Amino acid sequence: MLASKVSCASKARVVSSVRRSSRRPSVSKSSSKGGVRGSSNVVIAAQVTLDATTGLQVPHGGTLVDLMETDAAKHADLKASCNRTIECSDRNACDVELLVVGGFSPLTGFLNEDDYNSTVENMRLTSGDLFGLPIVMDTDSEDIKAGDKVLLTYQGEDLAVMEVESKYVPDKAKEALNCYGTSSIEHPGVLMISTERGKYYMGGKVTGLALPKRVFPCATPAEVRATLPPNADVVAFQCRNPIHRAHYELFTRALDAENVKDECVCLVHPTCGPTQ
Repeated sequence: MLASKVSCASKARVVSSVRRSSRRPSVSKSSSKGGVRGSSNVVIAAQVTLDATTGLQVPHGGTLVDLMETDAAKHADLKASCNRTIECSDRNACDVELLVVGGFSPLTGFLNEDDYNSTVENMRLTSGDLFGLPIVMDTDSEDIKAGDKVLLTYQGEDLAVMEVESKYVPDKAKEALNCYGTSSIEHPGVLMISTERGKYYMGGKVTGLALPKRVFPCATPAEVRATLPPNADVVAFQCRNPIHRAHYELFTRALDAENVKDECVCLVHPTCGPTQ
């Protein structure tokens, strides 16, 4: 199984499978000095574990998380248990969506302070699982405290209930420098941390009620995985712009790499929404 690096930003997950029908021959390249240098056509393969039952890669952290409460009869009680309400920003809503559908597996909620610090300092959760960027709920409210239950709303819709386990003041300068490699607000990520996010971060479990309504299709991780053939190599390509010819050549030629098996597929994974 082959995988591209996928950052922990808010994304729509859309799959496009391209099966290889035949191999292209290997190509030897001539150096600029006129000599001939042998070149093997290979792609970088991620070290993954396959699930013996499904024949698919084991989800990050071991389990594909699903936080949606599917019993609509319980929604009223969940909402009634809330003593606070937060209207989500576009970015918050994307993060809630990805938490609920398992796009941020193995997370079951927003990061508490220990996991936040571990992610910022080591790019890992306290469990040891690799995680590139901290997923947090922010607020400027002085009233919200640990133990509160918060109804998360977005554009008139009730998205989720968050159980606040912790509330803390983050080191935003350190977060920016460690996560984005710069403290300059010319970087959009640093600008977001500095000007969009509130004074406090909060961590805690999330229970989904509904997903945001989108103008673009957003397949869930489970739906994407259902389209992948078992025990097959997957060449993954993530893009933030419409695919052009160079992109197409890049991932279709990758299907013909020497270390990619027959009956492989290409997974096109575009980013959508405010973080694209």
